[in-house]
Amino acid sequence: MKFSRWFPAWLVCLICSSAILSSAACSSVVFAAEVRTIAGKGVDEYSGDGGPAILGGLGQPFGLEIGPDGMLYFCEFSNHIVRRLDLKTQILSTVAGTGRQPGYAGDDGPATKALMHEPHELRFDRAGNLFISDTASHAIRRVDAQTGIISTVAGTGQSGFAGDGGPAKKGLLDLPIAVVLDGEAGLFICDIKNQRIRYVETATGQISTFAGTKERRGITEGQPLAGTFLHGPRSIALTAKRDLVVVLREGSAIYRIDRSLQTVHHVAGTGKPGFSGDQGDAKLAQLSGPKGIAVDHDGNILICDTENHVIRIIHQGTGKIETLIGDGKAGDGPDGDPRQCRLNRPHGIHVAPGGEIYIGDSSNHKVRKWIR
Repeated sequence: MKFSRWFPAWLVCLICSSAILSSAACSSVVFAAEVRTIAGKGVDEYSGDGGPAILGGLGQPFGLEIGPDGMLYFCEFSNHIVRRLDLKTQILSTVAGTGRQPGYAGDDGPATKALMHEPHELRFDRAGNLFISDTASHAIRRVDAQTGIISTVAGTGQSGFAGDGGPAKKGLLDLPIAVVLDGEAGLFICDIKNQRIRYVETATGQISTFAGTKERRGITEGQPLAGTFLHGPRSIALTAKRDLVVVLREGSAIYRIDRSLQTVHHVAGTGKPGFSGDQGDAKLAQLSGPKGIAVDHDGNILICDTENHVIRIIHQGTGKIETLIGDGKAGDGPDGDPRQCRLNRPHGIHVAPGGEIYIGDSSNHKVRKWIR
């Protein structure tokens, strides 16, 4: 049963409490939520700084996150920048990169004058320093929270695979597509063309391989992490237990790495691209080129099922998957009912402290927000 988002909240609650309805029907009141566009006019261009975000031109927004200042930050792939959206004033600004100018330059100077090349994802540490996966520059960049100065913390600007056991700044990465902070201990990097997850230790600055090899072998449930092949590690999220949930882009699947046992566990996706499995076991569902991932405050896993143009959710308690936003076809909205709001190759997803979900609706050149 679908409930209109226009029903009063008390009436929805009353209906769901009725013994007439099954618990499954009650659990599907996602239709009381809605999607709103909060940034981007739908044109791939660099414009709008200093004005309302909804009128700005964005260039394929990818990874996003709310910073310690309460503002929303997001990478723009084709603009080669990081933008900031003040969620109170709705004003847009650039905090790193030079719009529409790709490159790798500017270290030790202001981030707003630096060059980046196709940044994908970003994360903040507890001090407010910003870490960016500057993907086509083959580097991880850092913007200092106090000075606004940009620097490189991993990679040299050249592609390759080298440097394990030595300084991360001298190590070689090949399209580092995502970065996640391991608390204050270090950084996890999805080194996608090297088919590995690399790790940079904060205390020593050394880089190492955490997971993955170049060998193409299947993953069996519960197998040891050492020697496991990762087919296109695209994005990572940390669970409350600090385990890693890893998206395999080419593998069209999601796995959890148990850090205490050093084992790998299947979470979702059959490995065969497709769009199926809603309301069933996530392990038996088909995904297509999944990209961004997030874990919400209840332990549910949210996925950008990018080539299916939807956002899907894996429920922590049951392991079942369902579509939260979109209908499996590319489109541009309309805002409102999440299941009627079409997306176009979403890449980024972030769950805010209040439970709101922010989406980089990349090929629509918009940022959208899911709210109850």
